[in-house]
Amino acid sequence: MDVYLVALFPEVLDGFTRSSIVGRAVTQGLVRFHGVQIRDFSTNKHHTVDDAPYGGGSGMVMTAPAVVGAIESLPVSPETGEAPYRILMSPTGRPFTQSIARELSARPALAFVCGRYEGVDERVRAYVDDELSLGDFVLTGGEPAALAMIDAVVRLLPGALGNAESASTESHGEDGMLEYPQYTRPLDFRGALVPEVLRCGDHARVARWRRWHSLRRTRERRPDLFNRAKLGRDDQKLIDGDEP
Repeated sequence: MDVYLVALFPEVLDGFTRSSIVGRAVTQGLVRFHGVQIRDFSTNKHHTVDDAPYGGGSGMVMTAPAVVGAIESLPVSPETGEAPYRILMSPTGRPFTQSIARELSARPALAFVCGRYEGVDERVRAYVDDELSLGDFVLTGGEPAALAMIDAVVRLLPGALGNAESASTESHGEDGMLEYPQYTRPLDFRGALVPEVLRCGDHARVARWRRWHSLRRTRERRPDLFNRAKLGRDDQKLIDGDEP
């Protein structure tokens, strides 16, 4: 996969692409990163990429010529003949979810277009394929949101995780439920013991315990996710009963 960061601060990729799972994916050749500096496509001698908004108002708006110029510089894949899937980071975009991360992980190339200031000229939207928002809050620019989304996508690439099962069993996995409680050594931490069921060696009982907690935790903490889930008869019977 090729990932392009179209931004005023593409250097944020430097440390990000050398760390943790993303860094390992780069080393394994699963993903290649490319920074695209929007300022390189400024059309004036001062290399500015922003201007005052028409109609008045506070702040500055990123200009269409600079942003679109950067977008149009993205190369076409020699294998597919297609340009990268272009995503504008925007507070007005559709909310980013794990489901969207899975969809994006299947694409050969992605381009994350990051705004700053008061956003980008509205006409830029005609040159992107999608608009995504990380959540109902405001960031200084699109770069932090893009890095979070890229992390979510890269870890889904085959071979990126040391344990392929991890992506399917953690929170917001394939079934949409939150993850069950996790424990490790020591057995006793300041009087709080690891539950006996996790030490019993009965794998079927452990699986039931984990599923019960996953369902209960989702129902209590994220009723929106729980209400969208299509639970089978076994899950419904399990969650209505006592802790296994």
